[in-house]
Amino acid sequence: MARVETPAARARRFAKETHLGLVRRARKIDRVLADTYPDAHCELDFQNPFQLLIATVLSAQTTDVRVNMTTPALFAKYPTPEDLAAANPEDVEQILKSLGFFRAKTKSVMGLSVALRDEFGGEVPPSMDKLVTLPGVGRKTANVVLGNAFGVPGITVDTHFGRLVRRFGWTQETDPVKVEHEVGELIPRKDWTMLSHRLIWHGRRMCHSRRPACGVCPLADLCPSYGEGPIDAEEARKLVKDGPPN
Repeated sequence: MARVETPAARARRFAKETHLGLVRRARKIDRVLADTYPDAHCELDFQNPFQLLIATVLSAQTTDVRVNMTTPALFAKYPTPEDLAAANPEDVEQILKSLGFFRAKTKSVMGLSVALRDEFGGEVPPSMDKLVTLPGVGRKTANVVLGNAFGVPGITVDTHFGRLVRRFGWTQETDPVKVEHEVGELIPRKDWTMLSHRLIWHGRRMCHSRRPACGVCPLADLCPSYGEGPIDAEEARKLVKDGPPN
């Protein structure tokens, strides 16, 4: 019978980890997640960079599912930045009303549409420096757009990503820019976008904020935080979610 590692032994094992060991473990975690979630992808529906940009801005403080229920009507009525820039704000608010903070989001998506129209010829710029000049667009949103609409590798530090990389011991930082920098040093640049998807999928489906499903997690032996959630397989399996609840 295999000997069960005690929490103290686990803590000692990870405390001795060198930087090279951390890099190797991080990359192994990414490989395991790639096998676990072979279909991982951006869960916002979009057909072009403009739609992805708008959907990502709208996804703040709400679920991707809710955004995907809302954007078809928005894009049907306002398919281009020029259309949305010239819209009546009250009409846009009515479409976005089911989303949280819909008035602020209306202001953001209309403002960035005006900027796209007036400063970028109606096109979404494939550049971090330019994207973050748009109203309501920060590095997280810019990385989503760059990675998924333009194929430019980017790390998306959302709440799931930040929670998991701290649990994995990849970083202790809470500032998203610092997290992005430290994780970027562990994982090859070409893999950044897919790493983001895999961590977000794992965070939504298994490694939850309150009760992670540790007992069925494929990363159990690689995670310093194993045991934060139930380790009994039957109990843990009940916590696993198939879809994107948030």
